Amino acid sequence: MKKHLAEHLVVFIAAFCFLLSAGAANAATSAAKKKHRAPAAARAADEGPCKGYIVMEAASGKVLEEQNSHERRPPASMAKLMTACIVLEKVAAGEVHLTDKVPVSREASKIGGSQVYLKEGESFTLEEMMKAMMIASANDAAYAISELVAGSSKGFVDLMNEKAKALVMNDTEFASVHGLPPSKDQKEDVTSCYDMALLAREVLKYPKILEWTSTKTAEFRNGTFTLNNHNKLLSRMAEVDGLKTGYYRSTGYNVTATAKKGDIRFVAVVMGGPTAKARDNLAVEKLKKYFGEYTVMNVARKGEQVDKAVVLEDGRYRTVKGIAASDLSVTVMRSRKKDLKRVVNVPLSVKGEVRQGQKLGEIIYELDNEVIGKVDIVSPVFVPKANIFTRMVRKAGLNI
Repeated sequence: MKKHLAEHLVVFIAAFCFLLSAGAANAATSAAKKKHRAPAAARAADEGPCKGYIVMEAASGKVLEEQNSHERRPPASMAKLMTACIVLEKVAAGEVHLTDKVPVSREASKIGGSQVYLKEGESFTLEEMMKAMMIASANDAAYAISELVAGSSKGFVDLMNEKAKALVMNDTEFASVHGLPPSKDQKEDVTSCYDMALLAREVLKYPKILEWTSTKTAEFRNGTFTLNNHNKLLSRMAEVDGLKTGYYRSTGYNVTATAKKGDIRFVAVVMGGPTAKARDNLAVEKLKKYFGEYTVMNVARKGEQVDKAVVLEDGRYRTVKGIAASDLSVTVMRSRKKDLKRVVNVPLSVKGEVRQGQKLGEIIYELDNEVIGKVDIVSPVFVPKANIFTRMVRKAGLNI
């Protein structure tokens, strides 16, 4: 009896130990799985929705919010914004025309990534190629355009870097016309959120850019190929009308977006997003926030007379009141409208004759001691010198 009990006890202990070891193994496997999954989740938590971003008011260039805005990162296809800027500048100068034919070289036909599958020997108008580049992010079109404008892609890259320097894009160095990942012997394009916002402001001087970047789909090659815009913000937010997305694995998801509501335009740049959705969510969140918080105030009207008179020491008239040389609008937070300060800055007197339109001073608008806008004060009329007798009498202290 004791022998049987001992045998049963041994079997029970062995089974119990087996169950314990199996449970431990399952727990270890589960922990290993969690450990395997953890880096991605932890990385997303650590990184947040992006590596950096900036929101800028387009008219003034005022930075409203930023995070790591000067961190240098590859722009990917956002580099094409500079390609477009160079082209539009040359179109405006009459050096090239949108009707010019762009021939496709062998090199252009071999460019990979997003493309419209150009074939060597084909040709399309510059406008067709620009649409392909800005709507569908066609790398082959960008390369062909660069060869037309500068003779070679290398020559065009030189133009891009010259323009970046002129715009004081200090974080930027371009190495390609399209933004593709570099091959082994090539440098990588680098820029920052801040620099891309500067570039956006510059390229927005040319209305044609928004015509292209606000287009969701278009036809190419006589309707046999459809250009689809990579910028899904166009469908998510009615105010968005540009500009350019960019992505490759090592740099993440980027966008330089612009949106206009009424008289206000903002630029939002997001770089290094972990997903396209996270990038777009952040851009939409920031744009909506500032449209809600800011308004445009029309603070000066062209021809409006200022109160302060300027003494004309030598003029036929004794004084003149200047007028605003142009209209002026400023973008301010709705809650700070009453804090806007207006300063009329004119000299007590001027000598000699006064020409019509001659600058006499400025109207300055300040918020928290920061100048947010200014407009020239000019003379509304021509005031010739008074005759010698009148000037002498005035110098003697008589007021005539």
